Amino acid sequence: MNRPPTFEQVSIDQVGAYWDARPCNLRHSPRPVGSADYFAEVEARKYRVEPHIPGFADFARWRGKKVLEIGCGLGTDTMNFARAGAQVTAVDLSEASLALARRRAELAGLDITFYQGNAEELISFVPLEAYDLVYSFGVIHHTPQPRRVIEELRRYMHRDSLLKIMVYHRHSWKVFWILLKYGRGAFWNLEEVVARYSEAQTGCPITYTYTRKSVRELLAGFEILSTSVDHIFPYNIEDYIRYRYSRVWYFRYLPARLFRWLERRWGWHLCVTAKLPKDNVVGL
Repeated sequence: MNRPPTFEQVSIDQVGAYWDARPCNLRHSPRPVGSADYFAEVEARKYRVEPHIPGFADFARWRGKKVLEIGCGLGTDTMNFARAGAQVTAVDLSEASLALARRRAELAGLDITFYQGNAEELISFVPLEAYDLVYSFGVIHHTPQPRRVIEELRRYMHRDSLLKIMVYHRHSWKVFWILLKYGRGAFWNLEEVVARYSEAQTGCPITYTYTRKSVRELLAGFEILSTSVDHIFPYNIEDYIRYRYSRVWYFRYLPARLFRWLERRWGWHLCVTAKLPKDNVVGL
């Protein structure tokens, strides 16, 4: 798979510093950061804007099972796996994100194991054991060497484990919008421009995007069970940061059924469920 050498040369410290400066979804509530009300609003807003996540994660399915989450951020999905009765281990590169996730688990009275570190070197800090689900939503595309993360995750899977990941979709409305608004149609500079404007806080050091074909290359050696595309952000950004939900003019009068049709073809989230073939299990 062709990858921009500029992304491969970015240090993991640069990536960590970016997410420490502003953990993902940090401003999803105006309440005091770290309070119970704050976390409740962060969760409500996340699933309002990205309502496909609970269905993809299928939290209730993992009751009594072991879940390893790569890139937990503030811990929204993490808490829902634990509330559903899963035994959860969560990893993140960002100390700032983990501090809030730990606080959240403490407030909720949930027993979750947290580790800080680089997922490209997972075996160096997470004890080797088999998990029923390895889950990573919107994270692997932000590391210099995503394939290294996938190779590490294989070690933590048994014969019946599932891998569920979300990576950003190259053939998406958001990539098109970024190119028009910020890239001025400079397709030759696609990777850099998309990375810079891929997140709420500009300047993300690394953002890979994937097609259905290239995500299969990323997951070489896995059996792909399903792929789906979802999520177009329809709101006016200036209103959204003020906690108002007004749609931009070109989505305002679009019928809901047509909008869903667009999301399922040109959404920003490429969601994949996979497993290891029975003869290719390298974990425990």
